[in-house]
Amino acid sequence: NTATRITFYFISPVQGIIHSSLNFVDELWENYFYLVSVSRENNELRKKIAILTLQNNSCKEIESLNQRLRELVDLESQTPLKLIAAEVIAKDPSSWYQTVIINKGKSKGVVENCPVIISEGIVGYVVVSSSEYAKVLLATDQNSSIDAIIQRTRERGIVEGAAVNQCKLNYVARQVDVEVGDTIVTSGFDGIYPKGIPIGRISNIVLKDSGLFKEIEVTPFVDFTKLEEVMVILEPINQE
Repeated sequence: NTATRITFYFISPVQGIIHSSLNFVDELWENYFYLVSVSRENNELRKKIAILTLQNNSCKEIESLNQRLRELVDLESQTPLKLIAAEVIAKDPSSWYQTVIINKGKSKGVVENCPVIISEGIVGYVVVSSSEYAKVLLATDQNSSIDAIIQRTRERGIVEGAAVNQCKLNYVARQVDVEVGDTIVTSGFDGIYPKGIPIGRISNIVLKDSGLFKEIEVTPFVDFTKLEEVMVILEPINQE
């Protein structure tokens, strides 16, 4: 009838609006829960990525450690020296001294004046030793001195520490044949280091107008900023 049609005419738009509103609310809730779900998934993925990153870094560290240990094992197998492996557990924070602490001491035969090396060459020697730990004076320390030989010419000099990753070769006469790139090794005459262990390579030579000796800079083969494991020579061989 007419009244019903009129009522329906006016109510239909309202019902449409209400229906649309309800649909909008439903979609809003669905989108909300979807976003919450996506956020949770993202958080879980971030956690998994973080765990995988840590595991990957751990694998890289283990691989790096294995490589360094293989080099130390190779070093031990190629020398008649009695060696023991040690880990660097601390470094002197002072800029005045170049020393490290290792986790081997007198209980393992590590005593004062024991030389310390890695596969690349000389690290330094033990200056203080306790039952379980020892302090090593690095070759780059200004108090360090190593009786050395220029491998090519067999001329002698004294390698002294100069700075981080830097040494100098002293007491080489002006007339001595020496070139940039020459390799420096231990002479065995200082009573600490066995003969023939690599020290470094000559990186610069200065010849002043006056003076008896050349000023020679030596870059060590060992990177002292990256020391992690070392080998201690327990019983240096007889130099004869």
